[in-house]
Amino acid sequence: MPDSTHETGQAGLRPQTQLVRGGLTRSPFDETCEALFLTSGYVYPSAEEAEAAFKGDLSRYQYSRYANPTVTMFEERLRLLEGAEHCQSTATGMAAVFAALLCQLRAGDRVVASRALFGSCHFIVAELLPRYGIETLFVDGTDLDAWAAALSKPTACVFLETPSNPTLEIIDLAAVSEMAHAAGARVVVDNVFATPMLQRPLHFGADVVVYSTTKHIDGQGRTLGGAVLCSSAFFKDHLQGFVRHTGPSMSPFNAWLLLKGLETLDLRVERHCRNAQALAEFLEGRSGVSRVLYPGLDSHPQADLARRQMSGSGSTIVTLEVEGGKARAFRLLNALKVIDIANNLGDSKSLATHPATTTHQRLGAEERARVGITDGMVRISVGLEDVEDIKDDLARALEA
Repeated sequence: MPDSTHETGQAGLRPQTQLVRGGLTRSPFDETCEALFLTSGYVYPSAEEAEAAFKGDLSRYQYSRYANPTVTMFEERLRLLEGAEHCQSTATGMAAVFAALLCQLRAGDRVVASRALFGSCHFIVAELLPRYGIETLFVDGTDLDAWAAALSKPTACVFLETPSNPTLEIIDLAAVSEMAHAAGARVVVDNVFATPMLQRPLHFGADVVVYSTTKHIDGQGRTLGGAVLCSSAFFKDHLQGFVRHTGPSMSPFNAWLLLKGLETLDLRVERHCRNAQALAEFLEGRSGVSRVLYPGLDSHPQADLARRQMSGSGSTIVTLEVEGGKARAFRLLNALKVIDIANNLGDSKSLATHPATTTHQRLGAEERARVGITDGMVRISVGLEDVEDIKDDLARALEA
C-alpha cells in the first residue's frame, strides 16, 4: 500500500456495514466518497525503490494492470463480504471464469462440470479447454450419483453454477465439494445468480467463487466487471501470475462504480427477491404458462435444498415456459411494455430474455434439450419496479 493513502476500514463488521465501509481507504484529503484513481502508472522517489518494488522486496503500486487503489478498495470490500482470503477483480465475468480455470489447469488434466452452464461458460468447457489437451466431462448437476461416477477418477477441477442459467437448477454444494476433494479436485462455483447475499459457496466447501460483477453488484446496467475469490495460496500459486501477465484487469472507473453498487447490494437483492417471489406465485398455474421455475416455490424440484443452502427466496430470476413454443414466446416478449427485452440480468429494470435464441443459442437444439431449455422458455430478471406493474405487464403480454 503506498504512503499517499491510509486505511480506515474495520474488520469484524457485519455484512451490511462492510458493504458500505469495507476496504475503505482515504487519501490525505480525507474524502467522504471513495477516491477514483484514474492513473495507469506510479512514480518512485528513487531508482532503488523502483528496483525493490519489481524484485518484490517492497509492496507498493507499480502499474494499474497489476493493482490500483480504487480497484483494491473494491476487491477488499467484496472479499470481506464473501469471507474469502483474496479477491482478484477482472475486466468481465467471463474473464474471471477463464482465469479461475486456466490458471490452474495443464494438458492432461481432467475437468468435470455441471451441464447446465451459461452459454459462454459451456463453450470454455466443451470447446476451449480440450484444445489445450484438457479432458472435460459434463454431468447432470442435480444428480449426485452422476457426480459420484464422474469423480471416481482423479480430477483436477470441478466447475458448476447454482442456481443455473436459465433453468434455476440447484446443486448440492456440500455434497459435490466433498466428492470433488476426494478426487483431488478444486471446486470453482459461478455464484452470479445467487450473489453473496443469498449464498456463500466457500462455506459449503467450494475453493473458488467467480462473479460477473456486471450483474447484481453493479445492478444498474452501467459497467462490466468480474471477480475471483479464493484462498491466498491459490492466488499466489496459480492466479496471480496468470492475471498479471495476461492482463484481464478491471479499470479504476469500473471499480469505482462497483464500489457504489456494493453499498446498496443488500437492499436491492432483498427487493429483487421479494418481487420475484410474488411474480412467480402470480404466474404459477396461469393460463398459457405450462411451467414456472423459481427456487422459492414448493413446486421447484430442489426447493428443500434451496432452503437449506440459500437465504431468502433464493433468486432474483423467474423462468417460465409458455405454451406454443418460440412463436408464443416471441409474441409475449414483443407485447411487453414495462419489461425490456435484453440479455443482461440483475439490473434495477426488469429484463426478459429468450435463452434458446440468445444466451444459449450456440449450444444447439440437442444440448439445449438436455439441459431443459425449450423454445417456449422465457427468463425474467425481476427488477425494482412496483411488482404490481410487472404483473400487469406480463398479464397483458400473455393475453396478447
